[in-house]
Amino acid sequence: MTLPASLPEEKAGARHTMAKAFANRSFLIGFVVTALIAAMALISFLWTPYDVARLIVADRNQAPSPAHWFGTDHFGRDIASMIMLGARNSIAVALVAVGIGMGVGVPLGCLAAARGGVLDEAVMRLNDLVFAFPALLSAVMITAIFGPGAVNAIIAIGIFNIPVFARVARAGALSIWPREFILAARAAGKGKTLITLEHILPNIATLLFVQGTIQFALGILAEAGLSYVGLGAQPPMPSWGRMLFDAQTRMAVAPWMAIFPGLAIVVTVLALNLLGDGLADLLDPKSRRRR
Repeated sequence: MTLPASLPEEKAGARHTMAKAFANRSFLIGFVVTALIAAMALISFLWTPYDVARLIVADRNQAPSPAHWFGTDHFGRDIASMIMLGARNSIAVALVAVGIGMGVGVPLGCLAAARGGVLDEAVMRLNDLVFAFPALLSAVMITAIFGPGAVNAIIAIGIFNIPVFARVARAGALSIWPREFILAARAAGKGKTLITLEHILPNIATLLFVQGTIQFALGILAEAGLSYVGLGAQPPMPSWGRMLFDAQTRMAVAPWMAIFPGLAIVVTVLALNLLGDGLADLLDPKSRRRR
């Protein structure tokens, strides 16, 4: 049995892509750090150094030590364990919120680009209206009706993501519709819906994927902000933003209560932005910066 002649070429192409990925420092650093944070969140389902639901008053405000890597808070809870559980909460909220934004925004953007005219104008003006309400303001309105919680934070961030993905999808689709292969598809009798599914979406997938990485980072930042003001995850569920809120009045006594959750937010958002920047360089050669 002989192998197809294209198989060695495919393997060579895959090796070349991997070599470019490892040579791209932004992608490599972002990918490694993001993978470590995701692994930490997954491990928290099975194990944490301490049970964060257990309050040990005798151990409160302890500085970082071999027993408590990041110290303890004012209730004696282990901060390292809380950061692990907080990573799980932040990733879940941001992931679902990005899914909502992409699932609603991309079809709207593609529809506006395909139909044009009054429909395009109506979709874009609706996006402008939604975009005028930041995630925090949306969360305040939702909380006033349904009360605070992680689910309402997801809804607020997801609604804010919809116009972002709609604009990106529309801009990408509009740049592809005038191309020759689209004209050929229309001449072959294909409708706009079929053309969008078979030709438009595959050609803007890279753009949407990179934007999704950026929105994921912003979603984690938004979740931390909402939790900080009490509109996100509620106690006893740990949250990085809630940990910062609890630490603000204890900076002189236990500064590690703010340092480590703050570092977790900064490192995670920075890693995701580096990952998105690296993906833009790898997947879209036109976007590579001249160094």
